[in-house]
Amino acid sequence: MKPSQLMTHKRKTLVGVALLMLASLCTSVQAQTAWPNKAIRIVVPYAPGGANDILARVVAEKLAPALGQPVLVENKPGAGAAVGTELVVKSPPDGYTLLMAASGPIVFNPALVAKLAYNPVTDLTPISLAGSFPMILAVNEASPAKTFAELVTLSKANPSKFNYSYPSASFQLVMELVKAKTGLKALNVPYQGSAPSINAVLTQEVQMTLIDSGPIAALLKAGKLRALGVTSEQRLAAYPQVPTLKEQGIDVSVNFWSGLLAPAGTPAPIVKRLQEEVARIMALPDVQERMGKLDIKPVGSSSADFAKVISQEIQLWTQVAKENNIKAE
Repeated sequence: MKPSQLMTHKRKTLVGVALLMLASLCTSVQAQTAWPNKAIRIVVPYAPGGANDILARVVAEKLAPALGQPVLVENKPGAGAAVGTELVVKSPPDGYTLLMAASGPIVFNPALVAKLAYNPVTDLTPISLAGSFPMILAVNEASPAKTFAELVTLSKANPSKFNYSYPSASFQLVMELVKAKTGLKALNVPYQGSAPSINAVLTQEVQMTLIDSGPIAALLKAGKLRALGVTSEQRLAAYPQVPTLKEQGIDVSVNFWSGLLAPAGTPAPIVKRLQEEVARIMALPDVQERMGKLDIKPVGSSSADFAKVISQEIQLWTQVAKENNIKAE
């Protein structure tokens, strides 16, 4: 082959390679820009009814018209929220399977479970925080305890007869911390979700529960349950008569949060679009009003800020669990 022919052949080869690379890039870009072209599902790793489930349904309702595709909420409770979380971790990172997770499976499970089947830092991509909420310690209206101090006294006098319900390991960790700080005597009884955990108090299977305020709001208003304390720094506007734990001399102040995450490797443009939408949704006046009635503080964060919260809280709760010898059961 003559030198001139060899140069021509090389040029054609280079042009061919360049065209193939360009075609591949265009296909990739088209795949991303075409998103979404089918229904999206938001997995909730809890039973219906809790604050996390409520936030997921609010986001889904507002996200669907914005993206032009159905957004479905799928409840997958079990194993301290690990079942639903693992489902998302193992899903394709294509933006069609998302996770609305509370603090539990993301920062509490790593603190409580020695061997998790997933790593919340490396297996998931934070999109945005959606909301934060305190917890209320509540008893049946028939309970003789009118204050938290009275509850502690009663539990010490009858330790074998006192127990508490909780819907996930995260609530258990906070309750065990309260016990460690106050001397409260109560055995823990796990339930699959907020509704059965609350029902256990209503039927007096257990003497108390620690739960987010949304699922028990109607029961508190109807007088079927009595609130003895809240975990927030300040009293809740809906329950100004209920003192914080700190006001009662208990050094515990905790707010849980819920946020949207995707499988690790989800394309950055999809993550960015979802983050912008969540921030927009949580700032809507009707969403703000609805969340306010449930004592949920709407939040729309950046992905970076969400990742920072996760990292910091894993360290915090790991230390708390270690200092108080608390483990998931």
